[in-house]
Amino acid sequence: MVSSSQPYELPSAAKTIEEKLIVAALKRCGGDGVPAKSLLREAGIRDKDAFYDSLRSLKEAGEVEVDKDHWVKLSPHTGEVEATLVSLSEKFGFARPKVGTEDIFIPGSALKGAFVGDEILIGSLEKRDRGPSGRVKRIIKRSESAVTGTVHIGEQGGVTVTPDGPVRFDMRVLPGKANGAKDGDKVLITPLQDERGDWSQCEVRMVFGTGHSARVCADAIIERVGIPTVFPQEVMAQAEEIAKMTVTKEDIDSRLDLRDWPIFTIDSADAKDLDDAVSAEKTEYGYRLGVHIADVSHYVKAKTPIDQEAYKRGTSVYFADRVIPMLPEALSNGVCSLNAGTEKLTFSALMEFDFEGEMTGYKFCKSVINSKVRGVYKEVNEILAGTAGQEILDKYAPVKESLACTKELADLLQARAKKRGEMDLSSDETKFVLDENGVCIDLMPRTQGPAEQLIEQLMICANIAAARASLDAGIPFLYRVHERPQPDRVVELYELLDKLGIPCKELKKGDPTTVDFAAVLDRVKDTPRASLVNQRILRTMEKAKYNHKELGHFGLALGEYSHFTSPIRRYPDTSIHRILTDLVAGVDKAVIKKRYAVFAEESAFESSKNEVRAVTGERDAEDCYMAEYMRAHLGEHHLGIISGVTPKGVFVKLENNAEGFVSLQDFEGADFEFDGEILHRDLRSGRVLMMGDELPIIVAGADVATGRIDFMPEEA
Repeated sequence: MVSSSQPYELPSAAKTIEEKLIVAALKRCGGDGVPAKSLLREAGIRDKDAFYDSLRSLKEAGEVEVDKDHWVKLSPHTGEVEATLVSLSEKFGFARPKVGTEDIFIPGSALKGAFVGDEILIGSLEKRDRGPSGRVKRIIKRSESAVTGTVHIGEQGGVTVTPDGPVRFDMRVLPGKANGAKDGDKVLITPLQDERGDWSQCEVRMVFGTGHSARVCADAIIERVGIPTVFPQEVMAQAEEIAKMTVTKEDIDSRLDLRDWPIFTIDSADAKDLDDAVSAEKTEYGYRLGVHIADVSHYVKAKTPIDQEAYKRGTSVYFADRVIPMLPEALSNGVCSLNAGTEKLTFSALMEFDFEGEMTGYKFCKSVINSKVRGVYKEVNEILAGTAGQEILDKYAPVKESLACTKELADLLQARAKKRGEMDLSSDETKFVLDENGVCIDLMPRTQGPAEQLIEQLMICANIAAARASLDAGIPFLYRVHERPQPDRVVELYELLDKLGIPCKELKKGDPTTVDFAAVLDRVKDTPRASLVNQRILRTMEKAKYNHKELGHFGLALGEYSHFTSPIRRYPDTSIHRILTDLVAGVDKAVIKKRYAVFAEESAFESSKNEVRAVTGERDAEDCYMAEYMRAHLGEHHLGIISGVTPKGVFVKLENNAEGFVSLQDFEGADFEFDGEILHRDLRSGRVLMMGDELPIIVAGADVATGRIDFMPEEA
């Protein structure tokens, strides 16, 4: 049942004083527009940087238009919205507006042939009980995204494809267009419209292989989300030339020579792209920490083919069976990797701390190092636990004092982080163990030992120092930002946890601090509900992203933070290195501002977008690998925790992080009533299925192609 329709207005963020002054000035100047320089005077804003930052924000929000000659005018308020179609069913779709967060419902008759991923203009907007609705006025740009799916061959020989992701209906494969695909194969398709304009048909363009293989499904996912996998020939040629470069006397003479320092790396045993090394020593006033990062920007110059490809990729992507690197392996695993016993060019953050662990000073400089030890997390954890054998102790002897000092400092830093309220959030990461054929044979939750925590704390310090360096110098930069959660989402979390009987009074006000969230997490630590609460808090949080403005990092309880420490695998770090290189070289700050203002903004936007693409691909592939593992364990009995409740059943999460669905229909003789949020109550027996409760299950089914796992209640 819908209410009477009302005009729908997109939510707009609260304007800054400068933004209000600009809008007011434009209204005074009339509708024909005004040059940006004249607008600056008319608005009465003295800070030029603040003016142009505010102008960019207004442009991004669609409130002003700026042409190529820098004339500015207010955007006409036509009641139309630019959006992207994000979901498509047989009879309706949903579009996500560029401004605002609430998806817009579009009935099938009003889609005008739009397909998932298309950029569209929506008009006739109305606000209804279940959210806004509208009609497609025109398609601005067709999507170039790939569509993949699973083939089904019917008894009569008819071929259909069930698309992956946001297309939620089967498509009929045109006769003779199956390209040899067999039942259950993962395929790449071209969607086709029928005579009515509906997307009911398709043709198969490529066959990946059987959908029962998670590795094959990962191939399809990589294609679907658009992760580049092949480096262009000119990029590979440039990488081969760079790989031949050696550290010269000129390099050493122009840099801080740290080759004699007790520097070492710590990574996983199978890591090949070693982009960070550390060292530490005691001083009269506290500690001196060195974080030495591969000097990627020395090798990857701006606007070269290899830089343009790295910008396009944005990040390395990690799957259970492969890594898709941002840089060719000749760089990522070769000339840039800080392999022990070799001279390497680095960008060092040298930081001073007092005996309480407070950073009292920092300096950035180009350097040359020779790592003394290729450290491994497992080995370092044994040393720190006092269980290492003599062979390991001998290996780490050259950095024994430096390692001990980094551990001492890291402990202080961790204590300070806890005191300021840093949240101890775990994302329930899983390690996938594959056999020689690439089949998943085990699932293990990833754990963080003291060595992993040590490196994390030291990298955070370098990232803080980089952000401070940019702010102190007043230069363009990229920051890793994590904004405060929306109050309404916090209230929803409070109501949920309160119903579950979890003390969380700190959240009731809707505007809690990081310390408040940390307190709730501490209360459930090491209890059966810890994973559930952790998961729900993660869902409440805003997503971390990159921004050219420093907005702080809520989760880390920091006012300034960036990403400086992984330029081999993250383009924003490479961007930051490029800017800091000019700063330490003494380039005039006005030149730096002119050179990097637009670059920093564009790099932050593209890096955030590419990070989302990578995470989407990684998570979708993980679902397939989990299903592949559970498919080999059908009929097994397990005890899990109810992690979610829907009108049709409950989700149950196992200790190995696999999550499956239990349908209410599988509870024989029960008549469940849903409370709408956290539980089902059987009206006959009084039994309750509540989020956070344990539930014994039997593994009933696993579909690798979709990543879906089904459980049955043990008593069924």
